[in-house]
Amino acid sequence: MSWIREGELNLLERLFANILKAGPMPKHVAFIMDGNRRYARKRHVERQEGHTQGFDKLAETLRWCLNLDIHEVTVYAFSIENFKRSQEEVDGLMQLAKEKFLRLLDEQENLRKHGVCIRVLGDLTLLPDDLQRLIAKSVVATRAHNKCFLNVCFAYTSRHEIANAVKEMAWGVEQGLLHSSDVSEALLSQCLYSSRSPNPDLLIRTSGEVRLSDFLLWQTSHSCLVFQSVLWPEYSFWNLCEAILQYQLNHPSLQKAWELHRESQAMQQLEADRSCVAELLHHRSNGKPVDSQARQTALLRYAASREERVRRFLCTLQQKRDAFFDHMSGPTVLA
Repeated sequence: MSWIREGELNLLERLFANILKAGPMPKHVAFIMDGNRRYARKRHVERQEGHTQGFDKLAETLRWCLNLDIHEVTVYAFSIENFKRSQEEVDGLMQLAKEKFLRLLDEQENLRKHGVCIRVLGDLTLLPDDLQRLIAKSVVATRAHNKCFLNVCFAYTSRHEIANAVKEMAWGVEQGLLHSSDVSEALLSQCLYSSRSPNPDLLIRTSGEVRLSDFLLWQTSHSCLVFQSVLWPEYSFWNLCEAILQYQLNHPSLQKAWELHRESQAMQQLEADRSCVAELLHHRSNGKPVDSQARQTALLRYAASREERVRRFLCTLQQKRDAFFDHMSGPTVLA
């Protein structure tokens, strides 16, 4: 099964899609694709067949998203917690992933035509070496595409991601790229695996479970969360439309909450900058009063220098991450 299914919506689907698109549409949708094992039990087939059907449903869902002008999708493909399942099931999931990433590498022309960029988010060092290499080759091969984005969370949990972001900031301070005072909520967001993507507008979980299972906890704090009872392999275009309708109904309150959060974040950064500037001026002036104009000038200069430090750090961090994929996909690794 191809990663991206070809084909247009049928007449009724196109009609409803056009009605939906008259309202606010999510630009980024995240899926917790739950219910593959229950689907297998329901159909009296092997568990692995349920996972295979789940991947096929992802390919179909991506086609719907493209037709609905949703150009970014993030999926929870494999949690770090899944390593605790039976060895047989874990091995089966690793083998399925290898097959699908090999297929992806054979579909370069189709992915190029649609401009699909594949990103894999997670601690890839936990995976078998051969799967790491396939993933790296897939990421590097589609890195330049920019029409739509598929983020595959593999060997991922949100707590692991947040802990890793904290370690990256600590590394930046140790390397002299950052000051400890540069560490902030906003910077942590930019150190997450998902830093290249906007936060999801809509998160959908199937199978009737009403929990996030350690998925995008930081990124979905202002997202619309929709829990649907359908098992993932049985997901339909109409289930997706229902979720989008719920997003549209909640859009005004979501927008207001997000704007308030951004204002609060900006105010926190301003107060942090003022505190740092006040301390610097106190040392430089030996405790003598500093006029408001000089204080404002110092504040602007400090903010500009902080932003430049953060920019350089984030550039270095991205280079480090890109180097991992370049190294794992290179001929010396594959030899």
